[in-house]
Amino acid sequence: MTDRARTAPRVLLVFPRFDANSFWCFKEPAELHGAKYSAPPLGLITLAALLPTAWQLRLVDCNTGELTEDDVRGADLVMTGGMLPQWPSTTAVIALCNRLGVPVCVGGPAPTSTPEAYAAADFRVLGEAEGIIHEFVAAWERGDRAGEFRAEKFKADVTRSPIPRFDLLNFRDYIYIGVQFSRGCPFTCEFCDIIELYGRSPRTKTVSQMLGELDRLHALGYRGHVDFVDDNLIGNKKAVKLFLPHLIEWQKARGYPFRFSTEASLNLADDAELLGLMRQANFFVVFIGIETPDETTLIHTSKKQNTRRSISESVHRIYAAGMFVTAGFIVGFDTETDAIGDAMIGCVTDTAIPAAMIGLLTALPSTQLHRRLAREGRLHSNEDWDREMPGDQCTAGLNFATKRPRRQILADYRRILGVVYEPRAFFDRATRVGLALDRPRLREETVNWRRIAHDLRTFVRLSWRMSVGHRELAGPFWRMVLTLALRNPRAFEFAMVNVVMFTHLYPFSRFVIATLERQIAAIDDGSYVEQVPLPANTDAACARPAALPAVA
Repeated sequence: MTDRARTAPRVLLVFPRFDANSFWCFKEPAELHGAKYSAPPLGLITLAALLPTAWQLRLVDCNTGELTEDDVRGADLVMTGGMLPQWPSTTAVIALCNRLGVPVCVGGPAPTSTPEAYAAADFRVLGEAEGIIHEFVAAWERGDRAGEFRAEKFKADVTRSPIPRFDLLNFRDYIYIGVQFSRGCPFTCEFCDIIELYGRSPRTKTVSQMLGELDRLHALGYRGHVDFVDDNLIGNKKAVKLFLPHLIEWQKARGYPFRFSTEASLNLADDAELLGLMRQANFFVVFIGIETPDETTLIHTSKKQNTRRSISESVHRIYAAGMFVTAGFIVGFDTETDAIGDAMIGCVTDTAIPAAMIGLLTALPSTQLHRRLAREGRLHSNEDWDREMPGDQCTAGLNFATKRPRRQILADYRRILGVVYEPRAFFDRATRVGLALDRPRLREETVNWRRIAHDLRTFVRLSWRMSVGHRELAGPFWRMVLTLALRNPRAFEFAMVNVVMFTHLYPFSRFVIATLERQIAAIDDGSYVEQVPLPANTDAACARPAALPAVA
């Protein structure tokens, strides 16, 4: 064993860049907030807390700064990894480390789903870090410089997960900070990889753990937006209902320093008690996977939970509880008909959801959908994926032979995006939500003048952007501002969050539409060659993933 192996290693934690053409590249909203990116790498700073305290750690987030050769040369070990749309950046980091002779370790959801895509890394730590990282550390400390370590699925004890190393972050770089209460989701959606990665029995942290994380954030001086990154916060309703009263008291005792967002399933709207607790805790937005308004499709894709209630009425009950909704929608299911365009536009209009994330169906690795399409001989090969433009499910979906004509699916998707993100339609929905949003009066909330000043600066930048940068948006924007200022001022700042998001969604939708038009033109002029699916029952683990993990 070398002297270098015996000493505490210098470890460089690298969070790869999200593709610039991805839905998740929130450059304009970050600039409006005076930040560099939306959120920090919660997985990496949790990993940092699991490593030996003697190890010397440094974090580089490629979404907020550049990774240099000197950064890598100054490290004994580089640890990296992340989500599927970070694959190009992750492999570039691995290649740089290989060239400079510095050992590199990858982990996270993408390497866990498609480990063969990261074969160039020296180490692969697969699965939840809490269940396997000790084996990697032991191997490194005995002098091993390569290896693969795989955690037992769904067995990590999250009650032993440490407080993330929030001290490694520069809070000013981000719009919000993430924390995690639970892992897993009880539902069985065919296209979702969450249940494949984390299981169907949600595991939750303890109340003291969760409050300890918030205490640490508070002690470090952070105030503002905190996101519970859980794929379904209410997957274990009993546990979250036990936790929320403690969160409410914690908030009251400190003057409500945080406002929360999260992701949940649509059945949240059925539970008045749960809505009330989230309201009192100061949740202001929730992401929901609606996917499609077509009941036949929901049943076929094992998302029956969305068929047991009115989607529109459910969303409006959430507005009445003081939270606005963002949502995911998907085009390209087998059971869709040519009526899906009108149905989806109608659903977005009826629910008044301003920020509707609409994408193309993608067979993610290790999902039930991926396995079914492999059995049916409909998956495209890895070489076919290589020809797709890097991005996410908005531009590089449909990685299989579709049942409906591909041109029709792309044309429907193009029309949905064009109608939903037409400025007047967007601002109409945003205004309706702003009027419906019944924000609570939090009597214990301390006036935070610093946050008020920051919000005013953001609003001035936003107004300038709407009036000068995008002049076609000025009229709808100012009508919304005046309407909400006069009729529901308590919801005003939260309604503006949707407008800030629109500064990204509007140009991004135009980019996606242009991409779709090129793809449709290629089909029309015969230059598009239908990709050849893999033979049925092929082991079709994708070597070049190009899509986003699904959501609950």
